[in-house]
Amino acid sequence: MTNAFDLSRRAALIGLTAVPSLIRPARAAPAPARLAPGSCLLTPRSIEGPFYLDPRLVRPVLAEGRPGVPLRLDLRVIAAGGCTPLSGARVDVWHADAQGVYSGYEGQGDGRRLSTVGQTFLRGTQFSDEAGAVTFETIHPGWYPGRATHVHFKVFVGPRTLVTGQMYFPDAVNATIYRTAAYGGRRLARDTLNATDVFARSEDPRRLGFCAMRPEGSGYVADLNIVVEAGRG
Repeated sequence: MTNAFDLSRRAALIGLTAVPSLIRPARAAPAPARLAPGSCLLTPRSIEGPFYLDPRLVRPVLAEGRPGVPLRLDLRVIAAGGCTPLSGARVDVWHADAQGVYSGYEGQGDGRRLSTVGQTFLRGTQFSDEAGAVTFETIHPGWYPGRATHVHFKVFVGPRTLVTGQMYFPDAVNATIYRTAAYGGRRLARDTLNATDVFARSEDPRRLGFCAMRPEGSGYVADLNIVVEAGRG
C-alpha cells in the first residue's frame, strides 16, 4: 500500500517543492500589495452543479473525519481592476469525498443509492483577510463519473455572487493519490481526466482555475488566485 512518504517523494519527482507542515492549520502567506497585470485575468465562471448548499458553517477545517489524503487550500481573492487583494470577501467551497460522495444529498455513490441528507462534510466558508487570503484544511477530493477531479467555490461580497467556479488539480498528483486506500474499492473505473472534462475544456480553456500543488507533510497544499470583477455581481 502507498504510504505518505511515497506520496511526497512522487510529488517531488513531478516538479513540486516542499512547504511547511500540515500538522497545524496555517493561514496563506501574506500577498504582495499588487500582482503583475498578467496575473489578473478573470477566473472563469463555471456551473454551480447540482450539489451546492449553504450550511452556514464558517470554519477552516472541513473533513469531519472523512478519510483521505490531507489537502490545504490556500486561496487568494484578487480584484481585477487594480490587481489587488480583496479583503472581506466570503468564499464558500464544497467538494466530494474520497469516494466521490457529496454531503447533503440523495443519490450519492457509484450506485447512486446513498443518502447524505443532513450531513455537512467537506463544505465551509471563510472570509478573506487583508491579503485576500482564505485557508481551508480538507482532504483531496475523489472523482465521480463524467468529471475530472475538482473543488467548487463561490465568492460573494455582501449579497452579490462575484464568481462561481471550479478548481482543478494536476492529473499526475490525482493518479498518485488515487492509489491510496481511501480512494480504492470503487465499483466504476475513473473515466475523465482534465483534458477530457467537458466543463474544464469549454469553460476554462486557459486553465486559470488549475491550481499549483506542493507536497506538505503527509499531504499537499493547493494554491489558487481567484480573480474577480469586484464592481459587478
